[in-house]
Amino acid sequence: MEKQIIQRVEILTPMAGEAPSSSMSSLASEICSHIASIFSKPTEPHPPPLDLMVTTLSATASKNGRIFLYGVGREGLMLKGLCMRLAHLGLSTHFIFDMTTPPIAPNDLLIASAGPGGFSTVDALCSLARSYGAKVLLLTAQPETGSCVEHASVVCYVPAQTMANDKVEDEAHSRALLPMGSVYEGALFVLFEMLVYRLGDVLGQSPEAIRNRHTNLE
Repeated sequence: MEKQIIQRVEILTPMAGEAPSSSMSSLASEICSHIASIFSKPTEPHPPPLDLMVTTLSATASKNGRIFLYGVGREGLMLKGLCMRLAHLGLSTHFIFDMTTPPIAPNDLLIASAGPGGFSTVDALCSLARSYGAKVLLLTAQPETGSCVEHASVVCYVPAQTMANDKVEDEAHSRALLPMGSVYEGALFVLFEMLVYRLGDVLGQSPEAIRNRHTNLE
């Protein structure tokens, strides 16, 4: 087993003077280009996801509504990062299942992600949020067939590969650089960074004010 690992590393490591086709910079460029291409894909009849999120979040902020977030797995990790940055923007944000998460109310917004279209936990939470009068913004790559769409007030379409469509016909190229839902998850990270940048302007938040809200208990 150890010999196989060493052989694999030798294959992936360019020799001196050899073109670094698998170097860090080329791999990084390929990954970033793939993720960037997601944002040039058409989303009709759904509005562009960035515009939709800026509009929905600024409307919630104008009503002093709170923002709740939830996602499973790596999608959830992207949403946890967004939760942190929204707090830095001065918004009241809560990740569901944290011990300090308050009850949701009519002026509030739930941002949930279901890349492949549906998860039982996300379905249930979106349905509960709607039953309490809150608005639900759903991020998904399957806006037409996903079960979570039934509970969404706003559908934010991110046209990226997830585990719902990660199969490839050519087995010789089955080991994708970004496997399973990595394209969608990477696209969420980039989308959220664009969102934070735009919201900072909309909400009139200076870089200094945003920085001052970062925790000092580190």
